Amino acid sequence: MIHRSARRKVLVVHCHPLSDGFIPAALHRVQAGLTESGAEVRLHDLYAEGFVPELSAEEHRTHVEPGVADELREHADDLQWCDTLVLVYPTWWSGQPAMLKGWIDRVWASGVAWELPDGADRLKPALRNVRQIIAVTSHGSAKHINMLQGEGGKRVLFRSLRTMCHPLARTHWVAYYGIDADDVARQDAFLDALPARVARLTR
Repeated sequence: MIHRSARRKVLVVHCHPLSDGFIPAALHRVQAGLTESGAEVRLHDLYAEGFVPELSAEEHRTHVEPGVADELREHADDLQWCDTLVLVYPTWWSGQPAMLKGWIDRVWASGVAWELPDGADRLKPALRNVRQIIAVTSHGSAKHINMLQGEGGKRVLFRSLRTMCHPLARTHWVAYYGIDADDVARQDAFLDALPARVARLTR
C-alpha cells in the first residue's frame, strides 16, 4: 500500500510534434506506470503548449540574474517541486530536439537550477529536490552507433543537468534503439514493458 506522504512527485516533460507514433505511445505507457506507482504527476507537453524554445536577447543578457520570464514561471515552479523528472522525447542528431533543448536553456536558469554567489567562479546547484532523472527516448540507429557518436544527448542529461540536482540523484536511460528498422513487434514489446518499468522506478 502506498501512503500519501511517500508518493513520488513526478514532473513529466514530453516533446514530440505528433500526437501519434512511438514517442506519444511511450508517453501513455509512462503515464500508466506512474498511475500504477501512485505518484503525483504534473505534465508539460511542450508542443501542445506551444512552448517557445528560443532564448531571447534579454534572457541572454541577464542570464546570471535570478528568475525566469513570466511565461515560464509554472515550468520553473514544477521543476522545483518534483523529486523525479521524466523526459519523454525522440533523440534527433544524437541529442534532444530543439524544443526540449530550449526548455532546458530557458527553464534551468539562475535562481531555479543554479546560483552564482558573488565572487564565485563555480555554479552552486539549486535543484536539491530532484533525486531522479529518467529519460525515455528513441534512437534511429543501433546502440553501438550511438556509443561511437559519444551519446551526446545522454551526456547532457546525466553529466550536465544531474550536477544541478541532489548529489545522490539517480539516472535511468530507458532507450529504444534502431527505430528506423521499423520492427513493429519489437517496438510493441518495448512499449508493453514500459509501464511496469516506470512503476518500479517511481515507487
